[in-house]
Amino acid sequence: MNNLPYLSLSIWMPILAGLIVLATGRDSRAGMVRVMALIGSIVSLLPTLPLISHFDNAAHGMQFVEKSPWIERFNIFYSLGIDGLSLWFVPLTAFITIIVVISAWEVIQERVAQYMGAFLILSGLMIGVFTATDGLLFYFFFEATLIPMYIIIGVWGGANRIYASFKFFLYTFFGSLLTLVAIIYLYNKTGSFSVLDWHAAKLTMNEQIAIFFAFFMAFAVKVPMFPVHTWLPDVHVEAPTGGSAVLAAIMLKLGAYGFLRFSLPIVPDASRELAWFVIGLSLIAVVYIGLVALVQKDMKKLVAYSSIAHMGFVTLGFFMFNDMSVQGGIVQMISHGFISGAMFLCIGVLYDRAHSRNIADYGGVVNKMPKFAAFFILFSMANCGLPATSGFVGEFMVILGAVQFNFVTGIVAASALIWGAAYSLWMAKRVIFGKVTNHHVAELTDINGREFLMLGILAIAVLVMGLYPAPFTDTMQTSVADLLKHVAQTKLP
Repeated sequence: MNNLPYLSLSIWMPILAGLIVLATGRDSRAGMVRVMALIGSIVSLLPTLPLISHFDNAAHGMQFVEKSPWIERFNIFYSLGIDGLSLWFVPLTAFITIIVVISAWEVIQERVAQYMGAFLILSGLMIGVFTATDGLLFYFFFEATLIPMYIIIGVWGGANRIYASFKFFLYTFFGSLLTLVAIIYLYNKTGSFSVLDWHAAKLTMNEQIAIFFAFFMAFAVKVPMFPVHTWLPDVHVEAPTGGSAVLAAIMLKLGAYGFLRFSLPIVPDASRELAWFVIGLSLIAVVYIGLVALVQKDMKKLVAYSSIAHMGFVTLGFFMFNDMSVQGGIVQMISHGFISGAMFLCIGVLYDRAHSRNIADYGGVVNKMPKFAAFFILFSMANCGLPATSGFVGEFMVILGAVQFNFVTGIVAASALIWGAAYSLWMAKRVIFGKVTNHHVAELTDINGREFLMLGILAIAVLVMGLYPAPFTDTMQTSVADLLKHVAQTKLP
């Protein structure tokens, strides 16, 4: 059973399903297209499950390795593998895709096949990013993810969707150009595109610093880190609900994962030397962006800014170089995938009924939508780090690691819990509680069975991870320890 190409199946099954859906697609067959997309997304999840059940927590190095010649003349291989750093992002991506297909079941009425197909193809491409161990293959998947998301925003987005889609594409594409230069330089240096060969390459400090900033440009924009974060709120506001959910839940993680797989192990001396720079930007994101979120009037913008603040925890954890903080950063990435996706889906549920994202247009929603209100409050609490939810686990681990690193850094990081509670509860209070404020709220109807299923699955994930995070942390311990041991050793010639 272990000889099956699970990683290739995880990548290419959703892409194939997406192409089949596209080929079938006509609006007259929308019902059949939806069923095919749902079946395709569920079937695509299946090969990701053995990755969890057959993963060896104690093993060092890559597992489920696949390697075939691609462009032999330049020593380029179709090379895949996962370790504890990347394991959970493969099933998480497939899982979120199922939720997004369910969320669009009744909402998307035009170009249904193209919408569903784009998300299925995007799912496979994102899994490719998390599993590629060849530098050029990684870059191919990393850049290819822009195309379906660009189309999703540009076709099914809001009134300013063209502006938002261009901003998304230009920021992320130009940020990645220097990364291509770094990849070519490393190939000339080592004669290989293998990421694992690059981990062993000897580089001078000047080379390391140049490569660090080349990678930093791509990964910081994708996370996004302060001050290159300005594209994200605009894109979230204009993107359709499914686009916002996938963008927040998975696509932002591609940049953070890049730091783990490329920046830290390839240029460890430069990473240690410039850690203060990344930590400083991360703390600004945690505090300043949290305060920016507090004054937002649009629910989507508020959650978008909260995503930037939460991802600040991730980069903060990675560059403090202790076991607790790095594990906490990875746990925060997984948790944020559940919570941010759920928050955007909740906002989508309200928008589908009242066609407004403004907080001031709501009030007293609990009186008309009690089931929805329960989910909204749970996810809002998780968003601000309530104990027993997944949002608490990652943030608590990063704060503990920050205190070990530097007490003042720990105090500043811990303040994020205050800002998170402030903006999450501020929104929940004004939207959910109080008296019914207008006729739009008075006409609201509670969530149906499809929406209950969608939010219920995410609620279970948030609670299970919050109450029992051991399966997540156990799988990453060995890989994190190996990474930190590698980062601690100099690669100067």
